[in-house]
Amino acid sequence: MFAIEEINSNPFLLPNTSLGFEVHNVPQAQRNTLVNLFRSLSGSDGIPNYRNATETNSAAVLTGPSWAISENIGTLLDLYKFPQPGNIFDMAMSEESYNVYNAVYAVAHSLHEMIFNQFQTHGKGKEIAFFPWQLHPFLKNKQLINHAGDNVVWDWKRKSHVQYDIFNFWNFPKGLGLNVKVGTFSPHAPEGQTLSIIHDMIQWATRSTEMPRSVCSESCHPGFRKTHQEGKAACCFDCTPCSENEISNETDVDQCVTCPETHYANPEKTHCLQKTVTFLAYDDPLGKTFSFMSLGFSSLTAVVLMVFLKNRDTPIVKANNLTLSYTLLITLTLCFLCPLLFISRPSTATCVLQQNIFGLLFTVALSTVLAKTITVLIAFKITSPGRMRRWLLMSRAPNYIIPISTLIQVILSGIWLTTSPPFIDKDTYSEHGHIIIICNKGSAIAFHCTLGYLGALALGSYFMAFLSRNLPDTFNEAKFLAFSMLVFCCVWVTFLPVYHSTKGKIMVAMEVFSILASSTSLLGIIFVPKCYIILLRPEKNSLHYIRDNTHTRRKKP
Repeated sequence: MFAIEEINSNPFLLPNTSLGFEVHNVPQAQRNTLVNLFRSLSGSDGIPNYRNATETNSAAVLTGPSWAISENIGTLLDLYKFPQPGNIFDMAMSEESYNVYNAVYAVAHSLHEMIFNQFQTHGKGKEIAFFPWQLHPFLKNKQLINHAGDNVVWDWKRKSHVQYDIFNFWNFPKGLGLNVKVGTFSPHAPEGQTLSIIHDMIQWATRSTEMPRSVCSESCHPGFRKTHQEGKAACCFDCTPCSENEISNETDVDQCVTCPETHYANPEKTHCLQKTVTFLAYDDPLGKTFSFMSLGFSSLTAVVLMVFLKNRDTPIVKANNLTLSYTLLITLTLCFLCPLLFISRPSTATCVLQQNIFGLLFTVALSTVLAKTITVLIAFKITSPGRMRRWLLMSRAPNYIIPISTLIQVILSGIWLTTSPPFIDKDTYSEHGHIIIICNKGSAIAFHCTLGYLGALALGSYFMAFLSRNLPDTFNEAKFLAFSMLVFCCVWVTFLPVYHSTKGKIMVAMEVFSILASSTSLLGIIFVPKCYIILLRPEKNSLHYIRDNTHTRRKKP
């Protein structure tokens, strides 16, 4: 009565549920015991397995102090899945009396455990072990944990020298009737070792020596999480692998844990591993290739410059403004070295220099090509009086295009650096297991304005060269300039969509490749034909050849 009152008065033990009880004084006869129990289980009408809708069901049966009664009715109770916390008051093993309140408390705790399991997990195979409740009530002021994970407290007047043996009643096959020692309780043992249980020795109702396991779902191993099965009990779940970059390192977790940005999940999804910091380095295959190309083409351009300086008095070098040729060759030498700023670990300085040096060098190169095309056009196409044409050529007015165009680019770079300059950034998603250190452009608008300005200079040069492509130029300067600008524009028009569709080191590699490709087009198309004549066909690099060639063209109808 006290136990049930305690449970009913506490709203947290069995919410929205009230308990009652029936007391049966059963005569000491096996037949009478079973008859009375059968009537209780069958309802007021006495019909087997039938109860009126208005009648409540029992949740547990407390069978009293007799082992004989407990064993007689145990089989019948098991059919109806009723817990049987029996023998709690058995005093046979007692060496001395114990506090009645503690016994009642144990009963209340036992009833709550049994009834709660009936309401929550009836028929679902939850692991429940009763043997701690069958320990002798002498266990006093000791906190133990049963297999359901609950704290259990016993109170008794212990003697430090006493050690208790724990027995399990084996009755399978039927009638075996053995008490088997499955553990000990030693009050004087070290902390945490007072209770010792051999789980494999315990015989359960399934005739197995293993701890009962849930028949609904197996445990979810590390790397998986539990996913509740819709419409089923809480112990029924599926094991779902953790998502990308998530882990679980314990059994039966409800949620996986996301690895931080600096880490990534191992293939088994059980641990977070440190990501490797990477960038376009000199020792990478791609970095080595670009470095050799950069130094190689820069050296080649320097050799072409030396060839032009050594043959500066020849017609092919003097043609179309010697100063512009020198300026373009020096600028291309620096353009080929520009990719070295994109290789190695980025820093604040290299991030700022990358785009601005690239923009300034290519502005000088393209404005020089534009000045060369205008020079050709003035020399052969302008129909103004000879004095004006001679003044434009002698004053080298086209050369002023270079500083004016460069000044405009300097203004654009100044606005870029003032408003939103490039900075060091981290890309943690492009490559699995890596943190890529890259240079963020800062202002995307400023970056595209720089490319747009270079594109305008290239289109202007191509347009001027296209107009003068059919002029009687001995060395076909206008045609070479027009073709070089066409290739230059194609490279950068292709670059933009590919650049925006890539990430990480590949994005940096695409920009480096475009710089090398466009610089190579200017060097190869404009200067390689001249070097061919200077080095391999020197007979064409003379005034006599030019006069004969001009005379032949004039004789044609």
